[in-house]
Amino acid sequence: MSVVVRRAVDRLASTARARHVTLTVSDKEPGEVIGDGPQLIDAVANLIGNAIAYSHEGARVAVTCARRKNGDDEVIEIAVTDNGIGIADADQERIFDRFFRVDPDRSRASGGTGLGLSIVKLVTEAHGGSVSLWSKVGSGSTFTLRLPALISPDHPASNNDQEVAS
Repeated sequence: MSVVVRRAVDRLASTARARHVTLTVSDKEPGEVIGDGPQLIDAVANLIGNAIAYSHEGARVAVTCARRKNGDDEVIEIAVTDNGIGIADADQERIFDRFFRVDPDRSRASGGTGLGLSIVKLVTEAHGGSVSLWSKVGSGSTFTLRLPALISPDHPASNNDQEVAS
């Protein structure tokens, strides 16, 4: 997943610089998932792009990638955190709906279709994962993708029938 995160960050680095947003990456215990690399890059890039767009000049956007336990399973967790405008509780329920825009006036000014977060959700679920949101108005937001981790051949839970897609 390090490659996915790095490519998504590279795609948005110039946008962050233009908005004077500090973009940081932390990759702890990287792992792999089975999936479509370009789709996953697009999903992570959508989250980073939104974090940049909805943050004030001089803000921070942090992207973290870590392998975590989720019950008996292991997941790769990618989180995009900003200290931007945040999302009101009432809007959080619909934020992943197609064409939903929190602020239509801002949407006209910044462009976009209202499809980015619905695409993130569809791609993540198509890869057997989930996406969640934490947000507080005035403090910022964290979007977290959780994708099933690829178990290495020497891992005790693996079996010889596991197929790896490249």
